[in-house]
Amino acid sequence: MKTSPRLSLNNGVLIQQLGFGLYKVPAADAEKLVAIALAAGYRHFDTAAMYGNETGLARGMSSQLGGEGDRGGSGELFPALSREDLFVTTKVWNTDHGYEATLRAFDTSMVNLGLDYVDLYLIHWPCAKRGLFPETYRALETLYREGKVRAIGVSNFQPAHLERLLQSAEVVPAVNQIELHPWLQQAELRKIHEELGIRTEAWSPLGRGQVLADPVVQACAAERRKTPAQVILRWHMQLGNIAIPKASSEARIRENLNVFDFELSERDMAALAGLDRGHRTGSHPDHVS
Repeated sequence: MKTSPRLSLNNGVLIQQLGFGLYKVPAADAEKLVAIALAAGYRHFDTAAMYGNETGLARGMSSQLGGEGDRGGSGELFPALSREDLFVTTKVWNTDHGYEATLRAFDTSMVNLGLDYVDLYLIHWPCAKRGLFPETYRALETLYREGKVRAIGVSNFQPAHLERLLQSAEVVPAVNQIELHPWLQQAELRKIHEELGIRTEAWSPLGRGQVLADPVVQACAAERRKTPAQVILRWHMQLGNIAIPKASSEARIRENLNVFDFELSERDMAALAGLDRGHRTGSHPDHVS
């Protein structure tokens, strides 16, 4: 069984660098896929209230928590897990911005997840035109102080959003989860993260599959005898990013985790760095309200 190394957040909490993303995973499929991912070695799971699959994640995790172990999708036996072995992220949705609304939304997520705490709670989008994200973040700080979350952060925040947030925030976000892949590298934002002690976490780390066909990526994969997805995920790992690829088959789930037995050369990293074209597969944060 392969497992991901862990990185330290700015408050000392450890997070697995490579996690399993549940974006657009139907609730009915989440339980099975999470169980397969656990058997493969994943311990970090990323969901959100908007995804509608918090309950599916809960069922997938609970099938492996406690007891004497179980068999994963391939039938191999692996040890039972404790809650402390897992890292769970969820997010407050745009319609629940504001202090009291965020606290209520968190309670709902906790019921859905069946947990006593979550490891990371994020603001899903800044929705800057509404002007509520500072109050939303204040609710996250309350949850953090109460021990209901181990770390707090944001998602899809641009430099201006971070600057505004930090004018009033008392806790520096541990993570900013952003769209990030070789065609959208967000170097300026990553530099700000480094200066502030914020971890960069990549959603859509494979560019929703679009980047897999890039000739540079494919040439590197052929040379390394790896898949294009493995090359891109390895690129993320060597940059120090956290990445949460989605996968809907056991083969792809295992493939994505098999990126810790090789390294990209400086030449490979430079070639991939040259692919940046500012291409978004999702919405620009300034256009989400």
